[in-house]
Amino acid sequence: MSEAEFLAERFEQNRDHLRAVAYRMLGSLPEAEDAVQESWLRLSRVDADEIDNLGGWLTTVVGRVCLDMLRSRRTRGEQPLDVRPHDPASTSDGIDPEYEAELVDSVGLAMLVVLEKLTPAERLAFVLHDMFAVPFDDIASMIGRTPDAARQLASRARRRVQGSDPVPGTPLPRQREIVDAFISAARGGDFDALVEVLDPDVVLRADTGHGPPVLVRGARNVASGAISFRTPGRESVPVLVDGGVGIAGIEGGRLISVLRLDFVDGRIATIDITADPERAAAMELTRLD
Repeated sequence: MSEAEFLAERFEQNRDHLRAVAYRMLGSLPEAEDAVQESWLRLSRVDADEIDNLGGWLTTVVGRVCLDMLRSRRTRGEQPLDVRPHDPASTSDGIDPEYEAELVDSVGLAMLVVLEKLTPAERLAFVLHDMFAVPFDDIASMIGRTPDAARQLASRARRRVQGSDPVPGTPLPRQREIVDAFISAARGGDFDALVEVLDPDVVLRADTGHGPPVLVRGARNVASGAISFRTPGRESVPVLVDGGVGIAGIEGGRLISVLRLDFVDGRIATIDITADPERAAAMELTRLD
C-alpha cells in the first residue's frame, strides 16, 4: 500500500465522524459533505507524519471550515433551514441512505432550528464541546479567543438551546455603559477611569495574525497599554459582536480591529482583540449608535 493510499484509508476511518460534526455545524448534508471534502484537501497538502492525533487534527480543520462557511452564509443573508430539512432519499450523493437517515434523525429538525439562531462562534463552541467533547483550548484556537471566552460562548449557547436568557450575566444596556466609559477614558487618556472599568485580574489577548498572540494581565497594565497605543484618527465604535457589546476600531473608514469583551460584576474581565483587518472584516458586527 502506498503512502497516499494509507493516508486515504486513515481519512476514511474518520469520515463519518467529520460528517457528523459538519452536519451539526451547518444543518445541511450537502454543505457538510463539502466541508469534509475540504478537510481532505487540506490534509493532502500537509505532512501527515507530523500530525500526532489525526482525528483531532481533522476535527479542528472541519470545525474551522464550517465556521468560515457559517460566517459566509450570514454575510450573504442565507437561511438554509427554510429549504434544507432533508429528505434522506434526495440529498447528498455518495452517502449511504440508511446512514444518512440515522444522521438526520440523531440531530432532529427542532435542534437544528435552535442551532441556527446561534452566532457562528457560539455554534462552534457548543457543538464541538457539548456534542463531541473537544477541549476549550482547541476551540479557542479555532475562533481566535481565549479558552475562558470559548467556555463562555458554549455556556451562552447552552442557555439559548435550553430556552433561557441568551445573554446571561451583565445586561446589554449595562455592557454599553461600561464600554462607553472605557472608550471615553481611553480617548481622554484617563488612567484612573480606565482602571475603574476593568476587573483587577482582566486578561487582554491581542492577535494580529502575525506571530503569537500578545497577552496582558491586570487592570493597570491593560490601562497603560490602552493609553500608550492611542492612534490619532482612529475611531472606537461600540458594536454588537457574539451577542455582547464590543468595540470596533475604524481608521480612514476601514475596519481594522475588533475587541470582544466579557464582563464580570460590572467590569470588563477579558478583552480579545482581533487586529488582523481581514479577519476582523469577516466578523458579524452590528454598529450601536
